[in-house]
Amino acid sequence: MESPQKNNGVSSFFQMPLHYPRYTKKDYQDMPEWKLDQLLATYGLSTQGDLAYKREFAMGAFLWPKFHHHHPNS
Repeated sequence: MESPQKNNGVSSFFQMPLHYPRYTKKDYQDMPEWKLDQLLATYGLSTQGDLAYKREFAMGAFLWPKFHHHHPNS
């Protein structure tokens, strides 16, 4: 679904990709910069910054923390 947005008189379009990326932390740590740029751009995210920043940003955006449920009897 595309939704137009106006920002300071400039129109831009964001299109949500059909699939959420399924990379592991190791995948992001080993991913070349061009692939990170492509992934971030696909989701309408900034590709600014150095490689380390982009890796951290991608991991923060796409990796979900593991949730642990504590049972009262455990």
